[in-house]
Amino acid sequence: MSRTKAEIFDDLVLDTVEGLERRYSKELQGVEFAVEDVPPDLNVYDSDVLEDGSVPLARLLPGRPGRHGVPPRIVVYRRPLEFRAGDRDDLAELVRDVVVEQVANLLGLNPEDIR
Repeated sequence: MSRTKAEIFDDLVLDTVEGLERRYSKELQGVEFAVEDVPPDLNVYDSDVLEDGSVPLARLLPGRPGRHGVPPRIVVYRRPLEFRAGDRDDLAELVRDVVVEQVANLLGLNPEDIR
């Protein structure tokens, strides 16, 4: 069966997230992970955006705690990452690096400690 680029990308993100959730299940409980094709069109990006040059690769929305709080959310942008990858192995590594970087930012850890 043929899989689309979007489905393959979603699987790469899911594999990375599942691996992180095994190690950090308590810390990542309630964190939402999402994939969008392209980043929103904004003039300026905040420090919660992981960029390559001026192109956003992912965004961390820390959420708002409380009774009716909004959970933290990490959004990964598919097309900019696909554009930077040479092949599927490169893409898998890039996705892993980007998701780990955003999780590290959320948890206040060094990305090297998570890898």
